[in-house]
Amino acid sequence: MKIISNPFELKEQLKGQKGSVGFVPTMGALHEGHLELIKNAKRENDFVVVSIFVNPTQFLEGEDLDKYPRRDEADKIICELAGVDILFFPSAQDIYANDEVKLEAPNVRGYILEGFTRPGHFSGVLTVVLKLLNIVSPAKAYFGKKDAQQLHLITLMVKQLFMSVEIVAVDTVRDKDGLAQSSRNVYLTPSQREAALKIPTALYSGAKLVSQGVVSVDEIRSKMLHLLSPLKVGYVAIVNRDFEPIKQIEIGNTIILIEALSGETRLLDNIWL
Repeated sequence: MKIISNPFELKEQLKGQKGSVGFVPTMGALHEGHLELIKNAKRENDFVVVSIFVNPTQFLEGEDLDKYPRRDEADKIICELAGVDILFFPSAQDIYANDEVKLEAPNVRGYILEGFTRPGHFSGVLTVVLKLLNIVSPAKAYFGKKDAQQLHLITLMVKQLFMSVEIVAVDTVRDKDGLAQSSRNVYLTPSQREAALKIPTALYSGAKLVSQGVVSVDEIRSKMLHLLSPLKVGYVAIVNRDFEPIKQIEIGNTIILIEALSGETRLLDNIWL
């Protein structure tokens, strides 16, 4: 496995690469969810690039940029054992200039849900993903369904900017207790983790109601909110896959999303129906 930090060096390295390139962009602190992305990339491509970059432009003032989990040496070992061909490990100075061209998230879908409480967050996400895709020029890039709004906006960006890359959505990986894997889970104390299990419980309950014929979004959301108590809930949202609000469940075109705090740790999860 080669480790490269300079974008131009990586572009040069990939220029003569034969076969398809699969790309997995990450912020490090790798877990089984990231490994699932890598496994998919390896299965579907001849060559795999993983990036590790904690992107400063998607963190708002007062958020956890400085304390975001970093396990650089362990991550390098994980990537090598997973059979990654190139690990792209840039610094902020490698990615950003002093006077940047800016990419703005959509005015509506970029400023609802996550974007409502974190205005500008998705502009930072889309900017860095665009840069990384331009550097690597992969055939396919892999993203987890757990960050569903992010996945939707990246897919939208690729479509609207006429980019030649396929965005592949990979199912959420969960621990045995049902909690969606996240780098931020390390922040949770045992009691906070126990409380956090209310999130997958509420999602499964919502899905069960649908299987029993309940289609009213208001009824499902109300029952889920009751199950989430006493967590501090940012939102329980039920939308179609274009992230438009709906009043009734549409099987095959619905996502139920939760954002909630357990302790001070902000957790996201969702279920696709």
